[in-house]
Amino acid sequence: MEIKEVFQKRYSCRSYQDKPIPEEKLKSILEAAQLAPSAHNRQPYKFIVVKDKEKREKLAEAAAQGFIAEAPVIIVGVSLDPKEIMRNDVPTYAVDLGIAMEHIALQATAEGLGTCWIGAFSQEKAKEILGIPKEHKIVALMPVGYPADSLPPKKRKSLEELVSYQ
Repeated sequence: MEIKEVFQKRYSCRSYQDKPIPEEKLKSILEAAQLAPSAHNRQPYKFIVVKDKEKREKLAEAAAQGFIAEAPVIIVGVSLDPKEIMRNDVPTYAVDLGIAMEHIALQATAEGLGTCWIGAFSQEKAKEILGIPKEHKIVALMPVGYPADSLPPKKRKSLEELVSYQ
């Protein structure tokens, strides 16, 4: 699949088939995250791959979004150093993990899988479910699986609305 086709096919999948993800596809997705750039190439994060049904259900409750548990895998992006701030006053972890999680979403799309960025969840509950230390921060939950729904029409602003030159 050409990269532009991947961009066009990626969408927020909210319904998943009850079908496991082959390990080679999961590895490919995680390798895409490994290749993501990060500030000073520090890669100050970890990815937790959640396959356990009970934990997926608890994470879905922590997010108040039941469809998350349908996915056979949830990849959790965790910052190990949420205190570092770039010179522009932007937290490094948000940018670093944002890039890596989108690499996951795009590679999953290229593998014929669906994903959905989940940023609305209880940080405390999710940390408790996964045994994540208090000083770390979960940036996103990413359910991954074979879509049970289909690509909805994309609604995007025009380039004229989004882009200005100098």
